[in-house]
Amino acid sequence: MGELLKIDHLSYTYHSLDGETPALLDVSFDVKDGEFLSIVGPSGCGKSTLLSLIAGLLTPSSGYIYINGKDIKSSGKNIGYMLQKDHLLDWRNTLKNVSLGLEIQHKLNDSRYEQIDQMLTTYGLITFKNSYPSDLSGGMRQRAALIRTLLLEPDILLLDEPFSALDYQTRLEVADDIWGIIRKEKKTAILITHDISEAISMADRVIVLSSRPGTVKSIVDINLSIENRTPFSSRSAPEFKFYFNQIWKELNHHEQKEN
Repeated sequence: MGELLKIDHLSYTYHSLDGETPALLDVSFDVKDGEFLSIVGPSGCGKSTLLSLIAGLLTPSSGYIYINGKDIKSSGKNIGYMLQKDHLLDWRNTLKNVSLGLEIQHKLNDSRYEQIDQMLTTYGLITFKNSYPSDLSGGMRQRAALIRTLLLEPDILLLDEPFSALDYQTRLEVADDIWGIIRKEKKTAILITHDISEAISMADRVIVLSSRPGTVKSIVDINLSIENRTPFSSRSAPEFKFYFNQIWKELNHHEQKEN
């Protein structure tokens, strides 16, 4: 896998009438093509700010973001962003919700509708094609939101705590669903999460950020000796507990020093 995304000494500071608030400081890492990367860190450490910078919603205070060796603004690559809420529109059925992005871009045609039907079939939503969000479970809504994002053919998929609004059992099921879809579609993904177990179970690598301003404390390669890996089965791997304890200590080291 070659390098797709490079974060190079990235910093960001929020400016307000009350002064400056550093959110990220000298953050550097890379993401390989087809890799699933998880990012964990204390609340307020700049995780969501980092995704907003990668998505181009914010401009770095300093540092650079490269995609395939080109500055992100001139790379011509498409970034998909999946937020904590699914943002399905209550007055649109599943078909109209998943096709919204293509509709906005004036790219809906017969071949696209065939593609939509194929994805709805593959990911278990075809029988809910004409259903409205209120008729869908939390997991179905998240699958619909992901299909909507994937139809725009993103080169990199950003996931900002997409399972946080779900109950625990549904969260485990949906994590398996979403991970399976991303792997099947061979997408590069970056997941922000507060859940260490979730980060380990889904990722090839986990980046641990410090408290604000966020810096990279460590990067943990996840190698699990388990066949036919899924997020759920990953939790039973013999190495899982070791990775959990390692990341837990990294995250709590700053709290022990402050106390």
